Amino acid sequence: MTEETPECCTKILTKLGSVHEDLAEINQKRDLNIISRPLPENGAVLLGFPGSGLVGTIALQYMVDQLNFEQIGSMNSRYFPPLAMMNKGLINDPVRVYSKNIGDNTITAIVADIPIAPPICYEIASALMEWLEPFKPKEVLTIAGIVTNEPEKRVFGVATTEDALHRIQDHTLVLPIGSISGIASSILTECKARNIPALGLLGETINAPDPRASAATIDVLNKMYNLALDVQPLIEQAVEIEQTMGKLAEEVQQSADTSPKKDLPMYG
Repeated sequence: MTEETPECCTKILTKLGSVHEDLAEINQKRDLNIISRPLPENGAVLLGFPGSGLVGTIALQYMVDQLNFEQIGSMNSRYFPPLAMMNKGLINDPVRVYSKNIGDNTITAIVADIPIAPPICYEIASALMEWLEPFKPKEVLTIAGIVTNEPEKRVFGVATTEDALHRIQDHTLVLPIGSISGIASSILTECKARNIPALGLLGETINAPDPRASAATIDVLNKMYNLALDVQPLIEQAVEIEQTMGKLAEEVQQSADTSPKKDLPMYG
């Protein structure tokens, strides 16, 4: 061995270490594959994933449709369920990225058609925020549902900082204590760790598609971002759903009332 050998070995080990780091980075990025145009910096990022009442998904999809947002990207992951949504025979991206300038606001909306299972919430939230962080979002806002036994459609609010809380405290009922779960909680927690201002809107809902709760959250978005978005069509959808559910409940009850009663055997 010559005197140069240790130096060569050091260079080789350094190179191998660099390759290992590159491979680790590639594997990490494969957790969430994002194909998108770059986002505008210092904009608001709104996220809606399926959950109770589909509140976030319905609200943001309605917003991007009514205000003609442009789809600029999509996401997929090995963690996502093997599910493809179709519309008039055409396959739709499971998670879509939209963007639009509205007044003084640049808004990015990430809308998902597929639920994120609890065991993978951390991986998806972490990969998503790793992608978002270089664009220096002004704030991140998640929309989800919260199931209650009340007939109202209130919107509850949470935030990661005092300044962010001031943004919504006049438009929502701030939750004094409690916990939230699911992908929304993972995103908020990840934002807190990365010092990114984040807010959460929780629409009061039932465990069924709830356009009325989505309309309530859009009312809050209207005040925050001056969207001037009409929610009456969502209210009309809610009425139709409620009427259909009412009829189904009546049919089930009538079926139960008219079913022949059978004498049950007695034991003992």
